[in-house]
Order: sequence, then C-alpha cells, then structure tokens
Amino acid sequence: MQASTVIFSAKKIITMNRSRPEATHVAVRDGRILAVGSHDEVSGWGPATMDDTFADKVLMPGFVEGHAHLLEGSMWDHIYVGYFDRRDPSGKVWPGLQSIDAVVARLREAQAELDDPLRPLIGWGFDPIFFGDGPRMTARDLDRVSRERPVVVMHMSNHLLNVNRATLAAVGMGRHTAIEGVPKDESGDPTGELQEFAAMFPVLQLLSEKAGFSLGENKNTAWNFAHIARRVGITTSTDLANPLTEAGVANLRAATDDPAFPIRLMPAFAPLLFKGEEGPAHLKAACAHNTDKLRFGLVKLVLDGSIQGFTARLRWPHYYRNPGNTGTSGNGLWLLPPSQVASQIASYHREGFQVHMHTNGDEASEVAIDAVSQVLAMHPRQGHRHTLQHAQMVDAAMLARMAELGLCANFFSNHIYYWGDAHYAKTMGPERAQRMNPAATALRCGVPFGMHSDAPVTPLGPLFTAWCATNRLTLSGRVLGESERIGVADALHAITLGTAWTLKMDHEIGSIECGKFADFAVLEDDPLAVAPEQLKDVRVWGTVLGGRVMPAHQA
Repeated sequence: MQASTVIFSAKKIITMNRSRPEATHVAVRDGRILAVGSHDEVSGWGPATMDDTFADKVLMPGFVEGHAHLLEGSMWDHIYVGYFDRRDPSGKVWPGLQSIDAVVARLREAQAELDDPLRPLIGWGFDPIFFGDGPRMTARDLDRVSRERPVVVMHMSNHLLNVNRATLAAVGMGRHTAIEGVPKDESGDPTGELQEFAAMFPVLQLLSEKAGFSLGENKNTAWNFAHIARRVGITTSTDLANPLTEAGVANLRAATDDPAFPIRLMPAFAPLLFKGEEGPAHLKAACAHNTDKLRFGLVKLVLDGSIQGFTARLRWPHYYRNPGNTGTSGNGLWLLPPSQVASQIASYHREGFQVHMHTNGDEASEVAIDAVSQVLAMHPRQGHRHTLQHAQMVDAAMLARMAELGLCANFFSNHIYYWGDAHYAKTMGPERAQRMNPAATALRCGVPFGMHSDAPVTPLGPLFTAWCATNRLTLSGRVLGESERIGVADALHAITLGTAWTLKMDHEIGSIECGKFADFAVLEDDPLAVAPEQLKDVRVWGTVLGGRVMPAHQA
C-alpha cells in the first residue's frame, strides 16, 4: 500500500537549494520531502492531501543549532542572576542584575524559600565583566547569602563559578590547595572564584550529590530544551558536551523515541573521564543507539577557556586589560595541554569520528590547526570536517590553512552583541575585537561555517544569531567590524545548510529538497524581505519535524 502524501502550500518557501531557491509547495511522504516547486510540479506523485495551514506563512529549512547544551533545559530549575533580562520557559521575564549587591539580594530571597538548610543554592548567568573595574565577587560576598548552606554561582560562560566559604569547606579547598584555577587573596586564602574544570569539578560533584545537578542527561531536561528550541524554529540541535553515561543515553533515547519530541538531537561525547582507546570505544558503543532523531558520533575536545572570563589562550600580545587573577601566566588556562591535542584528535579521527574543538583564543585555534595538520599527515582522511567551535579569534592566515586542511568553523556570533563592548575595551582591544567571529573572511577563504548560541550561555534563537552576523552591533550600538558583516542570505545559510555541513548532516537536513527530512521552520515574516536590522524580529510560528506540524505555542 502506498504511503499517504501531504502537500503543504505556503506564501513562500525559501529552500536553501541553489538549483531551486524558492517555491510555493512541498510534498511530504514518510516524513521526507517528496518534491518541491509549484502546485503542478509537486502533484504528479499520485493522490495527496492538500494542507493550507501555511498558506500565509513562509517556510524555511528547520534551523540547525550547532553548539548548544541541554543545560538550557535545566538551568531554570535554579536562580537566574545574569546581567541581561531573560525570559524563562514559562514566558516570565527575569530582570537583569547590574551589581553584586543585587545578585546577593536575589539569592537571599531564593534561599529563604528552601526548606532544607543544607541543600546547596545555585545561581547562574553571572558575569563580572559587566560590573566595571571594581572588585570581583568573593566568597565573603556569598557569605552574605548564607554562612552554613553551600552557595554556588555559575558564570554565564559556564567556565567559571563563585562559591561561599561553606562550599570551600565542603570540598576541602583552602590556602594549601594547589589546583590551577583557584586564585588566592592577599592572605593566601581562595577568593571563592574557581576557573575551569579542574578547579570546578569538586563543586560540581558536590552539586550532583546534594542538589541533583547534572549536565542535562535526564529525560525532562531534554524535553524542556526541545520545547524552547521549537519556539525559535530549531529542528536539529547539538548537545555539545555530554558524558554519555549509560543512564543518560537511555534517557535521551526514551525522550527522542517519543513521536511528539520536537527536535533531532546530536549529543557530542565529552571524554573528560576517558583516556586512550577507552573514549573511542565508549563513543562507538553509544552509536549503536542511533536513530533518525538521536545521533551519536561527535566528540568534543576543549582546549582553552572563556575570553570574557580571561581563561582563553591568546597569542601575543595576550589580554588588553588583564585583571591579573586568571591563570598562572596571565594568559588563561589550557584545559587540554597542547602536547596532547594531536594524540586525542588522532584516537577519534582513526575511528572515523568527527572532532569538534573548543578554541576561543587564537593561540588555542593555532594549536588545534597544527594538530589536525599533524594527524592528517599520519592518517589521511578526506571529508573529515573536523570543526573549530567558537574560533572567535582566527585570522585570515588561519582561515586559509583551515580551508587547505578541510576544517570547518562554527562562530559564536552572539558574542558580538553581548560582549563586543567588553572585548573592545577590556579583553582584545579595538583592532582585534573588530575581527572577532570573522564570517566574511571565512566566506572569502572558502571555509564552511555555521553560527551558534552556546545556550544557555546566550539564549537559543538562530534568527538573532543571524542578525548578529549581519549587523555586528554591540549592546551599546557600536558596529564592531564593518568589514566582517555578511548578507542576510549568507547568514540564513549559516543557520541552516552551513551548520548542517559542520555536523555532516547536510545530506539529510539544512535545505528543502527531495529526499531530505521534512523539517521546516514556519515563519510569519519573510526574512529576505525585512530590513537587515529587523532580522531578529522575524516571528516564528512553529516548526514541522518529519512532516509533523508543531506550533510554537504547543505544550
């Protein structure tokens, strides 16, 4: 018996397929695209049901989020203390906080509602770079919230956190602690700011044991994340750092197996606890659970830290205005020592996996490029598409090398709006800040690229990300890098087919053409018709996933 066919009509279909850029109708069968074109062109495949739900709307390929974290679905279980106003999954807007005193006040209100006096209190979204050049948050500041209860405040970047003295005592940190990333005050005691994984790990372990905190592996977290993603037009997203525990994989499979689950999910294995051949074997075992809606096979290596947290690795002349309390060298921290990068890449490269490398600073990007060059010399492999994630400070010379090696980039374009002013005045200085996230140069050099939000670092919203790359406006309204602006069409390509390419999924998603999954973003407005400065305001009606219609307001 022939499967049923549905023909969707639309005011306009932006296909992202160069051989047929626009259409008015798309035929769907078995969750895949059967045909695209005019009504007459798609009607030759036998009996079909007409669906005019989108007759007054614009269809695009479902947006592809190439660097996000399922934490976006669980962080709202805790207290938002960020600088910017932010909307939670229920629609409530949490006002941003513009001082450490305001952060302390919100945390004190929250802890007063907790019944268990020893349960840790967790805040998130904090970033001291927005508070001027005054003192950074200390353990004494958080002691004002509680002296008995562990209080933990995670930074917006998730590369640093602050704790009170009760937390330091609970994890055994003091003046004799010799872990890199634990700065000390004038008396030799930890300041309460912990930088990067080695320093943060004991606290994260405490939160896991006492507050159920996880990296987003539970089923409810996946659902919460997926609902947020659907509301902004995303149909495929990564979770770009997942330990892939047995329970975590089972939970992700249970969530994505539900026909109502509204996105395709691609978790990337973060091999923090695996060495040698154990990591590739662990990832290979996870791949046995692959389905159309859950794909394993990516690996995430983290080389350096956060630029705004002053823990990223920068080439000379390093930081423009270093606060002097980050790293042992004043130039950030290596999370993966340079001497180990090539061997780590090689262990996954040889097994056919795709490696995504977190490199914020240009020194880290250079180390990654050198390592990939070494690996390819020893183990040639066409079409690997290894990708530099963030790659915020790569220059034209690095991009030229990336093109030669077949490397991709995934730029953190949202950074331009949120931290552009800080990069101009504090981290990079004017010249380097203006070439950060160099999408235009990548186009000229022929480096395939996508763009991302790194949610929960910044909110999910591909159209906002495209707006950032097109306009390059900072929070203050400064145009940061006029020559690195790209056009709307290129920005829309980056959040669809461009990111799909970086995930080796371009044969299945990213454009509306025969054979691909019937995944669409449904828009109220035409993004190619509005003024570029209005791109972020294009309204999302909902999505279609595998032919299943999913309105944004659906519970």
